[in-house]
Amino acid sequence: MLSYVPGIGWIACIIWLASDRFRHDRTVRFHAFQGLYMFVAWLMNAWVVRPLCSIGPHFEADKLIGLALLIMSVFMMIKASHDQAYSLPLFGELAERSVAEG
Repeated sequence: MLSYVPGIGWIACIIWLASDRFRHDRTVRFHAFQGLYMFVAWLMNAWVVRPLCSIGPHFEADKLIGLALLIMSVFMMIKASHDQAYSLPLFGELAERSVAEG
């Protein structure tokens, strides 16, 4: 569940992925990878989309993307707390590939 906390969840993701205790737990690894990919989306929104949106007047795409990411984070916290490995579009596919490789 901590993997999806915006801003600091990436720290928990790194800990889960580096831990020997969870090396063979596919569900924990799936959530950790998916949380990392969501963190990358947060970064891309903050570092790429937001500066581009500041160029044009009244263009609020960065806020809409941020809201969508926040809703996905809360949704995934709920799913993770119920021990369900819900696969988000794009993020889930990447996470499943990463778990399969490791």
